[in-house]
Amino acid sequence: MSISSLIDHLQSKVSLSALEEEHIKYAFEEFQLHKKQRLLSAGDHSRYAYFITKGCMRSFFIDEKGVEHVSQLAFENHWISDLHGFLTSSSATHFIDSIEASTILRISLDRLEKLYLDVPAMERYFRQLFQSAYVATARRLDKSLTETADIRYAKLIKEQPDIAQRVPLIHIASYLGITPESLSRIRKVNR
Repeated sequence: MSISSLIDHLQSKVSLSALEEEHIKYAFEEFQLHKKQRLLSAGDHSRYAYFITKGCMRSFFIDEKGVEHVSQLAFENHWISDLHGFLTSSSATHFIDSIEASTILRISLDRLEKLYLDVPAMERYFRQLFQSAYVATARRLDKSLTETADIRYAKLIKEQPDIAQRVPLIHIASYLGITPESLSRIRKVNR
């Protein structure tokens, strides 16, 4: 069962009692997504945060010229959400799609707030998660301004060796902030 993946993940970060695990199991709902299925659209009310137990997802926005910009690629044991919309109970500014058939667990903000009370370790876990996400976003911005696309691609492949087999190159290029043609040239040079 996929909830056990979440429990294992959480146990690797914080200590949980059997009773706390039961509270967590009750708070989450499981969903199956087909490949290329839309989970959230910009403008929708962003009601949930999602934990991926199987599969691959992407978060992206579309600029005024109609160009997609991938802001997150998320795999097993990662979270994905339109975080601003989720935390402020407002409309999403991002889309979320499954890249592969995926199994996800979702939690609403109300249930998360209740979980913070029932399982204090969850508040610590999410504080650490949000801090890590902020640092990763800041680093990604810095790297996009200071590193070449070749270096960013090499680091991405080192961190996620199977990404090119799981994620279409057009999405990888968008995530790196380059054109698909530039990514093709980089891949040819690095073979």
